[in-house]
Amino acid sequence: MDWMMAGQGISAFWVAMAITLFSGFVKGAVGFAMPLIMISAFSAFLPPEVALSGLILPTLVTNISQAFRQGWQAALGTLRLYWRMIAATVIFIVISAQFVGVIPQAVFLFGLGLPVVLFAGAQLLGRSLALRLEHRTRAEWMLGAIGGLYGGISGVWGPPVLVYLLSIGADKRESLRVQGVIFLIGAGVLLAAHLQSGVLNGQTLPFSAALVLPAVLGMALGQWVQDRLDQGRFRRWTQALLVLTGLNLMRQALGL
Repeated sequence: MDWMMAGQGISAFWVAMAITLFSGFVKGAVGFAMPLIMISAFSAFLPPEVALSGLILPTLVTNISQAFRQGWQAALGTLRLYWRMIAATVIFIVISAQFVGVIPQAVFLFGLGLPVVLFAGAQLLGRSLALRLEHRTRAEWMLGAIGGLYGGISGVWGPPVLVYLLSIGADKRESLRVQGVIFLIGAGVLLAAHLQSGVLNGQTLPFSAALVLPAVLGMALGQWVQDRLDQGRFRRWTQALLVLTGLNLMRQALGL
């Protein structure tokens, strides 16, 4: 079993499995937040590169399910419609992934935590995050680039995508599908980029693979809940969780 633990202790491994199960459940229920929860919690007890590597394969596999839940034709239509945002995300994931080992951990954690707190906190307070998009094409390129910059370093590029979908008034089904397609392509690029950067290697790849099972189980349970639960109430709880997650990242960055 040691080969799956990326040099970490047995207790750290099982805590990572439990966190992944929970984050998969949240993703299944609301469509996002899995890598954010994982990187925030993992960063408390795992080295940065091990924390990042752990979320890559679970993110890739669960987004396959989300992207194709409404069929391959719907997913292909999303690809055609949102190709600019996808292209910008991919390009900047590749660029920023090369700087994972260069950016100090405190800067990385604070830079990730602050926008998450602002994003989720605004939603929790009932503030609209929709932007006035006078130039939709420009917004796709800009928000895709921002998401990609964060994605290559942290594995999290969801908030800019969500802001864009809110701004264009996408309905629930489209929003979930678009997130799945963009997250899937981004996750594939992230996998390739970090095989190149060395973050994913013979030690960390088995660890990431081991986390796929709890991620898939958690997502299946979350999707079951999604079909039966009051989405408004559950989303508010998720937003509160994201605020706490972001604050935890900032606390770690400040050494408190």
